[in-house]
Amino acid sequence: MAIGRQQAPAAPGPLSGPGIFTRPTWTKGIGSWLTTVDHKRLGILYIVTSFAFLSLASIEAFIIRLQLAVPGQQLVSPDVYNQLFTMHGLTMVFLAIMPLGTGFANYFVPLMIGARDLAFPRLNAFGYWIYAFGGIFVYMSVFLGGAPDAGWFAYAPLTSLSNNPGNGIDFYMIGLLIGGVGTLVTAMNLIVTIFSMRAPGMSMMRMPVFVWMILVTAFLIVFAFPPLTIALFQVIMDRTFGTLFYVPEAGGLPILWQHLFWIFGHPEVYIIILPAFGVISEVIPTFSRKPIFGYPVMILSGIFIGFMGFAVWSHHMFTTGLGAVANTAFALTSFVIGVPTGVKIFNWLGTMWGGSIRFATSMLYAMAFLFMFVIGGITGIMLAMPPFDAQANSTYFVVAHFHYVMGGGALFAFMAGVYYWFPKMTGRLLPERFGQLNFWLIFIGFNIIFMPQHFAGLMGMPRRTQTYEAGIGLEIWNLLSTAGTFIMGAGMILLALNVIYAFRNGKLAGNDPWDGRTLEWSISSPPPHYNFDEQPIVTDRDAFWAKKHPELSHGDDGSQWEGMDFDAHGIHMPGQSWYPFLLALAAFIGSFGVLYTNWPLAILMLVLMIGTTYAWAFEGVGGEHIHPGDHHAAEGATD
Repeated sequence: MAIGRQQAPAAPGPLSGPGIFTRPTWTKGIGSWLTTVDHKRLGILYIVTSFAFLSLASIEAFIIRLQLAVPGQQLVSPDVYNQLFTMHGLTMVFLAIMPLGTGFANYFVPLMIGARDLAFPRLNAFGYWIYAFGGIFVYMSVFLGGAPDAGWFAYAPLTSLSNNPGNGIDFYMIGLLIGGVGTLVTAMNLIVTIFSMRAPGMSMMRMPVFVWMILVTAFLIVFAFPPLTIALFQVIMDRTFGTLFYVPEAGGLPILWQHLFWIFGHPEVYIIILPAFGVISEVIPTFSRKPIFGYPVMILSGIFIGFMGFAVWSHHMFTTGLGAVANTAFALTSFVIGVPTGVKIFNWLGTMWGGSIRFATSMLYAMAFLFMFVIGGITGIMLAMPPFDAQANSTYFVVAHFHYVMGGGALFAFMAGVYYWFPKMTGRLLPERFGQLNFWLIFIGFNIIFMPQHFAGLMGMPRRTQTYEAGIGLEIWNLLSTAGTFIMGAGMILLALNVIYAFRNGKLAGNDPWDGRTLEWSISSPPPHYNFDEQPIVTDRDAFWAKKHPELSHGDDGSQWEGMDFDAHGIHMPGQSWYPFLLALAAFIGSFGVLYTNWPLAILMLVLMIGTTYAWAFEGVGGEHIHPGDHHAAEGATD
């Protein structure tokens, strides 16, 4: 058999013969998606669901900008406006951008490390379903009495029952609580997978940068989400059972919410941005035709960012009266965390320097990411200075800064990932002509929306305001910002149409359209459900690229190296299961019981959850066992 073939066989059809058991019960239709434990299908579900929530958040943002286009506008009432900006921020942070990174991690981490799947496939399925049901639960508030209206950060005591008697806050707290369970279990699953399921020869310092950034992100989730979970649980207890955690009249401390929320909230910024860094670290070397510049420093800076992310939370609280000493300490740590981020920027520029750059759509998004993330970083350093923050706090300057980091940063990086990995996921290329057109529309529109908001903020325009007076110099900046939404919106619609068209009619991509560097490009597009019919054996970094271009590649000792080998052995794939979906569904229905204090329903769902978990624990392994030799024989593979 050939050593280091560039193309693996396509996914097989019905098989028979020794070593092959029956396929899972559900192979087509909705049942196959509800019961799937395949990390690739779950990754697709994450990505599609994220874009669905992104669309909802974009509609909310569009209405907000229409309301602010001219002074004195009364398109929506103040109450509806409060719900709009709350749901927009909540959706973008928790339901759209963060799960988009999780989707890419689900799909590509096992492929990049040469694994068959994540370590716990059924737990992975549960993580997706509980996230999806948590998001749906939050959006049910729109139809059941009104959405949450206290901002995406939901500061106490705005969330108290006396100040906010509707159900919107309950939807917020319970929805994020159950959705966070999915995030936590997925993070732990990724950690175990990366540590224990790497291909033979793939040491930690041979892992792709994307995998490293996902690993750091997973640890951030494990340590950052528990404080948020505690805070959410306390508010639920206050509103449902009458406890007094955040009631000032009874000695409760509303500022406790801010500490717990931002101890989670600032690491959350890096939970979102580090996977984006990983995507960029795969796209730029591929389209520069060069290895990543300063690989060890890139890894170290990512770890340092994750560590320091827990030491800066109170720069969100400079105006709460913490005092000069605390403000100074958190200002200094905020400056320090900019250093490893700057190192990454220079390493990406160093990768492009002297490279043979191909300006594909994916690379354009990556380069736009560098430009806009630097702007967001500069304004972040400005806001890290307490005297400046005291003036700019809660103005549109902060809105502009945050969107340049999250939108111009993470979102543009993930757009680069969509164009980069779409051929691998579907076997078809996204049309470049329309891709570049939607890039320029989105890029230009984004900057027209958010660059003017810096100036509006410096002129004193407050955040979370439904309207503003004429004649105070804010008209031109708001009108420009609203005009940009039409341009960016056109680009997003064109992107969606481009994806829909390419899915059915796109040009066939082949297995390796970009001359990729990592293991996912060594197999068919889309990958078979078992990923690798032979276990890859990695002998150095950028294994697949080195196998194709040994003349350009050198091992640690300076000698040329072959990059990867293959080891043939049997494959066992896990069977599909209804239990993850049913467990998440029971949690979803039970949440309504808690919200409406319908305790019989809540207890019934709790019993079903316990029973489902018990049945899950004793469910047979199922699945199928595949012998690689049968595949080669069935498909006429050649050595």
